[in-house]
Amino acid sequence: MKKLYISCLFLFVLILGACGNNESAKKDTATEKEKETFTYQSETGPIEVPKDPQRVIALTNGPNALALDANIVGIDEWTNTNPLFEEKLKGVEVVSEDNLEKIIELEPDLIIAGSYMKNIDKLNEIAPTVVYTWGKLDYLTQQTEIGKLLNKETEAKEWVKDFQERAKSAGEAIQAKIGEDATVSVIESGDKEFYVFGNNYARGTEVLYQAMNLKMPDKVQELALESGIYTFSSEMLPEFAGDYVILSKNPEVDNSFMETELWKNIPAVKNNQVYEINTKASTYSDPITLDYLLEFFEESFLSN
Repeated sequence: MKKLYISCLFLFVLILGACGNNESAKKDTATEKEKETFTYQSETGPIEVPKDPQRVIALTNGPNALALDANIVGIDEWTNTNPLFEEKLKGVEVVSEDNLEKIIELEPDLIIAGSYMKNIDKLNEIAPTVVYTWGKLDYLTQQTEIGKLLNKETEAKEWVKDFQERAKSAGEAIQAKIGEDATVSVIESGDKEFYVFGNNYARGTEVLYQAMNLKMPDKVQELALESGIYTFSSEMLPEFAGDYVILSKNPEVDNSFMETELWKNIPAVKNNQVYEINTKASTYSDPITLDYLLEFFEESFLSN
């Protein structure tokens, strides 16, 4: 009986040891997987980045990375204040390229930065740092590039294809309702001035003009298409207002212009063809923002 007990005990110890070794092997495999890298062809040249980054700091292009469910531990201030990303950024630290100590504390394994930023060399010493130049890539190619960087190119391309199809369909439906010659302008309120946008300056411009193929007024095309943005005074509001106006309304500035006769007498205002978007929620051209604005534009134009 005693021999049987010892044999069973010995067998039990062997089983426990095997399980422990198995778990240890799994952990080692997972750790090795996290350490695997590949060569990403960045705009500054090839760079070794992790295949499965676990601690990403996005000093720029954070929304693009968020749309692909990146494991973000640090984000820029502007992205953090955007209400569309509030849920996804809970517990994420706000950082800048100037705060190197904080970046080091967050122990990133990948950093995304803007080419205009300072300290790129120092950031590279902390973790592989990939830089992008704003506006160098169109908004869809930019998402695909972030997908390549995060080893999620397939997901990024699938979204691009789906978005293009949905936006094209919505644009055709809107044109059928408002007419192919109807014009749309995107105007933003500032502290003492106003801005009108071309076809690639966020605020839904990529959706309206590129994906939906809606028309902008001639004056907007003349002054804002090439530069992307044109600044003007309130007296010129009627000159830049199209048949329809997308008003990027900043809740933190004086919007009393909306009570003036000048504004109220603009045809788009009189015809109830002004659709307000929140400036804070529309200053990016990432999938989360674009999907949100596409749905908003569909409801606004087609239900009116």
